[in-house]
Amino acid sequence: MTQLSKQAVIDTLKEVIYFPKGDNIVNLGMLDALEVSDGKISFRLVFPKLDEPPVRIVGSTAEKMLRERFGNDISIEIVPITEKEKGLGPLAGVRNIIAVVSGKGGVGKSTVAANLAIAISKKGLSVGLIDADIYGPSVPVMFGVVDEMPEARERNGKPSIVPIERYGIKLLSIGFFVDVTKPLVWRGPMATSALNQLLGDADWGVLDYLVIDMPPGTGDIQLTLAQSYSVTGAIVVTTPQKVAFADVHRAANMFKQEKLTIPLLGLIENMAYFVPSDLPDRKYYIFGRSNGERFSEVLGVPFLGQIPIVDQIAASGDAGSPIALDDNHPVAKAFADVAEKVIESVKNS
Repeated sequence: MTQLSKQAVIDTLKEVIYFPKGDNIVNLGMLDALEVSDGKISFRLVFPKLDEPPVRIVGSTAEKMLRERFGNDISIEIVPITEKEKGLGPLAGVRNIIAVVSGKGGVGKSTVAANLAIAISKKGLSVGLIDADIYGPSVPVMFGVVDEMPEARERNGKPSIVPIERYGIKLLSIGFFVDVTKPLVWRGPMATSALNQLLGDADWGVLDYLVIDMPPGTGDIQLTLAQSYSVTGAIVVTTPQKVAFADVHRAANMFKQEKLTIPLLGLIENMAYFVPSDLPDRKYYIFGRSNGERFSEVLGVPFLGQIPIVDQIAASGDAGSPIALDDNHPVAKAFADVAEKVIESVKNS
């Protein structure tokens, strides 16, 4: 018999599969309000609807496994509720939300987010990408959808935004709804309202990963995401310069605060070295060598990999065809390696 603890209960419930979505109830975010005390376990299970057979099956399976693990004398209270009651709505089908963050602009965070989304998708997973960089949206340009406009459809009696699909990725950006040639002069509440609409008023369907390209810094958008949504983890993007990491360090520490905890899945070192197109085997560490690994040690997070500087990265992004699409390019291989480490880090989080 296993000693009763909150983590032991969670580990046990990870063995309970919700077959309509093909994963366990913990990974799917169905476990809610778990409380564990002497001889008692109580929690809620969040379902799309309560009038379906899986509700009874999942509940009885969870109770059976808990009793086998902790004994028949344990008191177990399981309360099924709907996604509407929980307020999950359109994000109920999203298994993992990944925030791509940095402490400052100019580190290539949006480029990393876009190519990471594609690299994860090429692993056979369903992926969405939100451009939450409200004041500097770039996803429409990078995916070649500047002139497109998301459609709206009715869902549960309310209008819902339908993300644009490009290269197999579901996309939404504030850039679809504003004139990107003009500055957005918005106060914080307007910016957070825009984020809530991109997340909550869109029909994302079932996704393995929803990647969010966050704005730089530690402002209202970051606070709203951390406090209002169930984020699987954050990925920190930095360049090798120590001055860049100083800002990144502050941004990473924001998510370590007690009330804002989002797991840090790892660090990506962008612009790690320069590779000239005529000498593809040469690496020039123009901003310093091995700094990314040292930075990850300071943060206490996994080092997810290095992305080099090559002129094709900027050119492909400007052309609306992110470089991760080119299987033969070394940078695409670098993003593929990073994607594997991100997926592994999510599994271990």
